[in-house]
Amino acid sequence: MQHNNSLTSSSSSALRTHNCGELRAEHIGLEVTVCGWVQKCRDKKLTVFVDVRDRFGISQVIFTKEGEFFEQAKALGREFVVQVTGKVVEREFKNDKIPTGEIEIIASSLAVLNDSKQPPFTIEDKTTAQEEIRMKYRYLDIRRNPVKESIILRHKVCQLVHQYLSSRDFIEVETPILIKSTPEGARDFVVPSRMNQGCFYALPQSPQTFKQILMVAGIDRYYQIAKCFRDEELRSDRQPEFTQIDCEMSFVEQEDIINMFEGFFKFLLKEIRGIEFEEPFERMLYADAMKYYGIDKPDLRFGLKFHEITDLVKGKDSKIFDEAEIVVGFCVPGLGKQSTKVLKNYVSQARSKDIGSSGLFYVKCGAKPTSTVDKFYSPEDLTKWCEEFGASEGDLLMIFAGPKDATRIALGRFRNYMGESLGLTDKNVFKPLWVVDFPLLEWDEEEGRYSAMHHPFTSPRPEDMHLLESDPASVRAITHDIVLNGVEIGGGSIRIHEKEMQLKMLSLLGFSRESAEEQFGFLMSAFEYGAPPHGGIAFGLDRLCTLLGGSTTIRDYIAFPKNNQGRDTMIDAPSPISQKQLDELAINTTVEHK
Repeated sequence: MQHNNSLTSSSSSALRTHNCGELRAEHIGLEVTVCGWVQKCRDKKLTVFVDVRDRFGISQVIFTKEGEFFEQAKALGREFVVQVTGKVVEREFKNDKIPTGEIEIIASSLAVLNDSKQPPFTIEDKTTAQEEIRMKYRYLDIRRNPVKESIILRHKVCQLVHQYLSSRDFIEVETPILIKSTPEGARDFVVPSRMNQGCFYALPQSPQTFKQILMVAGIDRYYQIAKCFRDEELRSDRQPEFTQIDCEMSFVEQEDIINMFEGFFKFLLKEIRGIEFEEPFERMLYADAMKYYGIDKPDLRFGLKFHEITDLVKGKDSKIFDEAEIVVGFCVPGLGKQSTKVLKNYVSQARSKDIGSSGLFYVKCGAKPTSTVDKFYSPEDLTKWCEEFGASEGDLLMIFAGPKDATRIALGRFRNYMGESLGLTDKNVFKPLWVVDFPLLEWDEEEGRYSAMHHPFTSPRPEDMHLLESDPASVRAITHDIVLNGVEIGGGSIRIHEKEMQLKMLSLLGFSRESAEEQFGFLMSAFEYGAPPHGGIAFGLDRLCTLLGGSTTIRDYIAFPKNNQGRDTMIDAPSPISQKQLDELAINTTVEHK
């Protein structure tokens, strides 16, 4: 078989000369061999048209009745694996929907490399198959372009991570997967040790302590695309195993980290989506995020900023407002023109379990405002409210009342709901944001003690150090989360690098000196040998790819994800192990498998 070398594919191998997605008009007249799966087979009596698909695309192959392989082609089924040799010719009826639509292959030979059972769903871009079926047959689902392209996008992001960080003197270091269980954070996945019976490893929730030790070791700039594990409740943006872009730097302050990784994120947006940001990303204090948006990861693609009117509503015999710790809401432009039926649906949504409000009150702004609380407030009172919100005629005020923190949080959820329902969350618009200065600690009602809002190794702000004893809840941390379109995609902090300060922090979290040494003695011992000031950040790779790809679930960007129950239905895991294995591990309790 003779080939024009200038037109020979880089995918050329013993089985194929070209892939199915690269043939174009310039290949006309060339004899080629392609391999792939049968996407579709159309028998037109005198001619059989076969669409052959591989990772790169689709080529149309023609088998004529006079040809030797006509009957064999008629017998081809969907997803048969075939090898076809033939001549590239100009297509009579061109297909501008595919890159190879100008040409087709007149087959001179056909080999069936493997047949296929009838797939449980059609391998096409759009499918009606339920996710449960697609996960069970994930290897078929990956053949579909949307899933395949998601996995390729993840690959590209990983390559860009290596490119950006390596060019800035970061060193990739692998940290252990089998580590020590610690009581802070989410539940650990634990692994029994056969050689140390009665003892257990834990799978890492993050490489946090190891990357800090690498800073003590003088690595200076570290990164890793790291597997992490958390045994927690699942939803569309969580998996029991996930991947972090984990980074740490020595001899830095917060501004150095923000500048480095704002540049990193701008680089990704430009390379993946072609979006260039000239201006610095917006920054927001955690306290302001909660005050004005009711959430620590506000979506800035739309407004609906909170306004508090507590002082304006008191003393008018409205029991709900008079007893409320806070009355707060936002203004939706133009929504006051909606019907009462539509507005009642919003009231029902506000009271739903997902939002958690005790009720929604609204005001239609205009020359003579009307509201759901007209019984207690005059048009003049309501006009003052509209003025406070900066509302115009036809706008709608949506107001919650109740305990301060719970009400703001519920209103934040409702704001996100309204942004979605009003079509204000364009997935092709990107609004990145830094949220800084989170509280160092938060009170855990269930445990009756403080817990770390980020993790126990986060440094307090120096100006708040004096409050550690007297008012620990008011201490701010040197933290920086990066938020994109209402999703936290990365978070980090400046770390504690002195032993006594770390012991103090652990004491606030309820550790005795002895238990602190038992759990984290290895880290504090390292601090005694010249630990540099250091800090870092970790990005959720799965979430980052989901946002860059314009999807809604991280499962699209994980080759073999788990379902909402943490199960891999393709391989049927987790699954029981044999009694022999249990005996070797000195585990005597067996649980009936459901």
